[in-house]
Amino acid sequence: MSYLTDLKRAVGTGSARQGTMRHWSMTKSSVGLLILTPLFVFTFGPMLGEPHDTVTAYFARPFPAIIAALMIVTSFMHFKNGIQMVIEDYMHGTAREYTIIATTCLSYVAAAAGLFALARLAL
Repeated sequence: MSYLTDLKRAVGTGSARQGTMRHWSMTKSSVGLLILTPLFVFTFGPMLGEPHDTVTAYFARPFPAIIAALMIVTSFMHFKNGIQMVIEDYMHGTAREYTIIATTCLSYVAAAAGLFALARLAL
């Protein structure tokens, strides 16, 4: 039989105080993607099927390169935060921690690879 009050049982098991920050982070990146996605489609779309030298000359200009870089970074960071929330909700134990580390590394590596490819294409 436990003589603990309801308040004493609840202390230490409450909020981690990061929910609001994560929510705003995801909201801001969603709005950013809402703006960037049409810009990316309209800058990237005309280059589909074009020869390599035409694409290289196109992405050497600042506007298409900046839009592509912002799209890459924003989308992979949005993916990182979103998949981390899903993993925290549905996985438990050490597998959860390893999966969070793996998906975080995957998103950073993919963003770096995309930026490297864009830099090689633009320069």
